[in-house]
Amino acid sequence: MKYSSSCYLTILFLSIIHSFNHTTMAQTNRKAFINGKIYTVNEKQPYAEMVMTEGNKITYVGKTKLNIIDAQTSVYDLEGKLMLPGFNDSHLHFISGGSYLLGINLRPALSKENFVSILQDYIQGKEDRWITGGRWDHEMWPDKTLPTKELIDPISENTPVFVSRIDGHVGLANSKALEIAGINKNTPDPDGGLIERNPETGEPTGILKDNAMDLIFKIIPLLSLQESVEATLRALEETKKFGITSIQDMTQPGELEAYKQLMDNGELTCRIYSIWPIDKYEDIVRGGITAGNENELINRGALKGYADGSLGASTAWFFDSYIQYPYSTGLPMDVITNGKLEKWSLDADRNRLQLCIHAIGDRANSTILDLYESIKNNNSPWDRRFRIEHAQHIRTEDIERFGKLGVIASVQPYHCIDDGVWAEKRIGYERTKTTHPYRSLLNNGSVVAFGTDWPVAPLNPLYGIYAAVTRRTVDEQNPNGWIPAEKISVEDAIKCYTLNAAYSSFEEKVKGSIETGKLADFVILSEDILSIDPVKIKDVEVEMTVFNGEIIYSADRY
Repeated sequence: MKYSSSCYLTILFLSIIHSFNHTTMAQTNRKAFINGKIYTVNEKQPYAEMVMTEGNKITYVGKTKLNIIDAQTSVYDLEGKLMLPGFNDSHLHFISGGSYLLGINLRPALSKENFVSILQDYIQGKEDRWITGGRWDHEMWPDKTLPTKELIDPISENTPVFVSRIDGHVGLANSKALEIAGINKNTPDPDGGLIERNPETGEPTGILKDNAMDLIFKIIPLLSLQESVEATLRALEETKKFGITSIQDMTQPGELEAYKQLMDNGELTCRIYSIWPIDKYEDIVRGGITAGNENELINRGALKGYADGSLGASTAWFFDSYIQYPYSTGLPMDVITNGKLEKWSLDADRNRLQLCIHAIGDRANSTILDLYESIKNNNSPWDRRFRIEHAQHIRTEDIERFGKLGVIASVQPYHCIDDGVWAEKRIGYERTKTTHPYRSLLNNGSVVAFGTDWPVAPLNPLYGIYAAVTRRTVDEQNPNGWIPAEKISVEDAIKCYTLNAAYSSFEEKVKGSIETGKLADFVILSEDILSIDPVKIKDVEVEMTVFNGEIIYSADRY
């Protein structure tokens, strides 16, 4: 280990300096991180050389001060490496992600033949159970048409299969699954859903979109508590190695029990903002929970609703028709058309619960902005912090409304460089001009929070920062960036993944920046993403993750 001259003097003075491969030297839980480039995300003090912690709180941020380091302090030499606040993923599906890692992975399939081969290998020995998961993406195949049940029936005659597309808004069922669910040519499309049918016979092809997927989901056995715990533990392994110390989870019924069990066992190594389905809001109201009034490892107070589907499924709701499907403008959810979302939202807001509504198409975004404006005009004022999840395709006049109404754009930058490969053929060039408009949203005063939608997109926050800063699509066909005017700075991207994300869950006073009195959650990176070529950001690795004042991950080489 090489030391700078200032660090060498520190060693002589204290004789206790050690690097990442330290031996425990202190009985107290006091740590000093020195000799680093510490980007605090605190506008009043953007950079520091040293951070001290005691327990799970930050006690000092600033220049190196030898007189506050004593023999009871564990000292870590960062060797000039970049320290940031711990990353906060503002939108993911945590147990689904863990289950995805434990189950079938169809994302690597690059053709229909490859898709069938991976599925066939996975089914062997599991013929007596439901096969679910997947995350396939037909846009990566030479033949970009959707798969059908006929493709997989020969390898799954007696095994029910229902595997989802990468966006989670399209699923493929085999004939066995359709039979168990009672789906046939006479089954009507549910509100907010679509059963794709063979145009000649009227028989289901096996493709189900949005609410039609519920016809299958409701008969698939739920995970047991132990299975949910195992999936959560697997997911936590990923958050550690990617420097993620907080997540905002789209929690499904039953999943909260797994998180609580791990918290009680001392095994929960990230903070969870648990966002519940909006149709369950009365359960939270009865529990006396309101947004922003908890300060635990697991917090609640937010609700997730849906306005539309996804662009990949061609169910995102637009004002104008799809280019590929001129008969369709997308698919508004049934709770939009029957008025339930408006009713639930008004009542939930009166009870001080945060609204986080999924909207992807421009009409869906505009409709939810209208809803939020109505709520703001009709309900009593409070620090409500409306959110729109995804906010992908927005008309210019509606971009301005985000700022005026104080609506948080909870976005996933990796979707931008993924969808950018094929979005134009879905909606045309003009509408793509205001797709994923991060720079415009920030310029109009909106708070932008970054997440991944994992397992829809990779969990690594550095991929998201890379995507927002470069906008280079995954096919490498846009070296200057897809819609380059919407690129943002690395500093802004870091803030979106830390302080802005904390604000979106009412927690900016306790985390999101490196400041005295805040929680001791940090990440140390292998390279300085503030100074390297932005194209290289995706290759940077996490050296260390600190959560609650404890080192929970350290790279193997230390």
